[in-house]
Amino acid sequence: MKPTRPKRTRLRARAKQTARLPRLSEDAVSALEDRINYRFTDRTLLDRAMTHSSSVQEFSSRFSYERLEFLGDRVLGLTIADLLFRKFEGEPEGGLAPRLNALVNRDACASVSLKMELDACLILDTAEEKAGGREKVSILADICEALLGAVYLDGGMKPAVAIIEQYWAPLIKTVGKRPKDPKSALQEWAQAEGYPTPTYEIVGQDGPDHAPQFAARVLVGDFAPVEGRGNSKQDAQREAAKAMLAAREIEGYVADDA
Repeated sequence: MKPTRPKRTRLRARAKQTARLPRLSEDAVSALEDRINYRFTDRTLLDRAMTHSSSVQEFSSRFSYERLEFLGDRVLGLTIADLLFRKFEGEPEGGLAPRLNALVNRDACASVSLKMELDACLILDTAEEKAGGREKVSILADICEALLGAVYLDGGMKPAVAIIEQYWAPLIKTVGKRPKDPKSALQEWAQAEGYPTPTYEIVGQDGPDHAPQFAARVLVGDFAPVEGRGNSKQDAQREAAKAMLAAREIEGYVADDA
């Protein structure tokens, strides 16, 4: 049986490991804190929120943004749901759900990430940098949610909500008119044109267990099938429907979605 190292030795080893982890520069941290109007008490949380798993392969993925992204996704969803619930009084769930999806989906989070200039703070390894990781929508969306998770852990719900209210305000204005769910829009179009009801199939899944990415394919009549990706099977199907709508240049839906 392998002897257990003394607690002091384990603590020293952990401290050495932590000291070697990638970190943001003081200038980068200060500039980002200015942009989000929040000062971190524990700046290592911000380091982790900006760290892609590729840059901590020698340590553990727990030092990347993945766990914080999981938490921030829930913080964002609850906050946006609350804002919509208050803003659209009397609106049924069927009117709130598509608005929620439009505000918390990957594209929305990625756009906010760019407004916060999080792409400049992202910590990647050389290979992922060369592969264009700093411009990938999925990564930009993840670090946006990871930042919210880090703020929540560091300062609680109040500052996280303040950041969401600040950066999502322009997006919330765009959902005053109830967005049409792309799957419903595609089905309406197919029926109007005499095509069979669109059919969907899940054709792939990757990513970590806590944040999987699904790929879905939609088929309509004899048209070439198209695919979409999302954090859930439903999101992937919606993205596939959206891609089919765009491919067919269906008038009305594309204009409303722009």
